[in-house]
Amino acid sequence: MEKTLFVSDLDGTLLTSEEIISDYTVETLNFLTKEKGLLFSYATARSYITASKVTKGLSGEIPAIIYNGAFIINKDKFLLSNFFKKEDIEFIKNIVIDFKVFPIVYSFCNNKERFAYLSAYHTKGQDEFIATRNDFRKTKVYTCEELFSGDIFYFSFIGNSEKLKEIYNLVKEKYVCYYQKDIYSGEIWLEIMPKNATKANAALKLKEILNCDKLVVFGDAVNDKSMFEIADESYAVENANEELKAIATGIIKSNREDGVAKFIKSKF
Repeated sequence: MEKTLFVSDLDGTLLTSEEIISDYTVETLNFLTKEKGLLFSYATARSYITASKVTKGLSGEIPAIIYNGAFIINKDKFLLSNFFKKEDIEFIKNIVIDFKVFPIVYSFCNNKERFAYLSAYHTKGQDEFIATRNDFRKTKVYTCEELFSGDIFYFSFIGNSEKLKEIYNLVKEKYVCYYQKDIYSGEIWLEIMPKNATKANAALKLKEILNCDKLVVFGDAVNDKSMFEIADESYAVENANEELKAIATGIIKSNREDGVAKFIKSKF
């Protein structure tokens, strides 16, 4: 019997516009997992901490893809990790200093996960984002050296669109980069990750770990494109951007209409 892994993006896809997972989706996916053997996971730009909060109620034990594919995590165990090399960090650091646009930097310092921000340089968009993240990872630093310390795996810029577009053009050939408008705040974000940190690579690795024959994915935005390009089947929610819809196997109901859960239910 063919073994299929279903992987969904969270924000704009599985989650509603209020950043929650609906009761219908929770009940449907839990029933299919328990009674029908559904293999379901998610691939998100979120950390495991924030992803776990918004998917509270889902009962599946399958590993999750976080930070846009930088990691696959199974509870507290990492099954896949991607970090920047020292020369990459220096390259990005020099650009940041030249432009005087300082990112939120995600890293592990002394084996402790953190996201750091420079107290003297921050934007309104960063302040609003940081205010929503109140957990042990939040770290205010006071020097550039502190900001760029540790094992770094993710840079997140929020702010001036012109400067961020210039930085994007300087780094897009060397790393995985996403320059886009946030679906909740409307702020411009630039996210930079190591070259192999993609949802596609992580989804294929998870497919291998679970010994599945087929990969079916769901998404709404540009950071889902790599996953769509390697999946056996890919489905864009109705509210997805047109670029993603153009390469999708099909279009399903929107995130406001439980599109992912209803589609998966139809397959069972």
